[in-house]
Amino acid sequence: MTQTNDEDKKEERMARIDATKLDLKEKVVFINRVAKVVKGGRRFSFSVLVVVGDGHGIVGSGIGKASEVPDAIKKAVEDAKKNLIQVHLKGSTLYHEILGEYKASRVLLKPAAPGTGIIAGGGVRAVCELAGIHDVLTKSLRSDNVFNVVLAAIAGLKAIRTPEAVAASRGKTVDELFGVEKS
Repeated sequence: MTQTNDEDKKEERMARIDATKLDLKEKVVFINRVAKVVKGGRRFSFSVLVVVGDGHGIVGSGIGKASEVPDAIKKAVEDAKKNLIQVHLKGSTLYHEILGEYKASRVLLKPAAPGTGIIAGGGVRAVCELAGIHDVLTKSLRSDNVFNVVLAAIAGLKAIRTPEAVAASRGKTVDELFGVEKS
């Protein structure tokens, strides 16, 4: 790879999506009460996992921790807005099957026919709904830790490539990629 390609990719990764210009919906996926044992007993606080998205291909997740639930949710939403990604959609579904991985969790995401709906569990369902995916089949593999499953789903959605991007990376046209001959 040349130096310019590395710089271009770095800029692409560094470009953040501005959350202030979007109409984001938020969904609390998981609230966990955690305890810290101190000299006088236990100190309880709350850890919250939130997913935000606009329903049109932008989604993100965040984690917040505070002594009160509303404060933890507020922190999680702020964190999620900093971690927004763009998802490439083919209508109401995905372009291709993908396996998202994060730590010990794996999430299989498959495109589905129109009218199928979202076939997914809690965390992945929230990610798909807020990303604007209406027809998808999913399966959570290995670890069922909600935090890691959500991040695995987002990693999978982030890795989806459009046919145009694949064709450009191979130096071909989309028609050549799919074997369509011109007459």
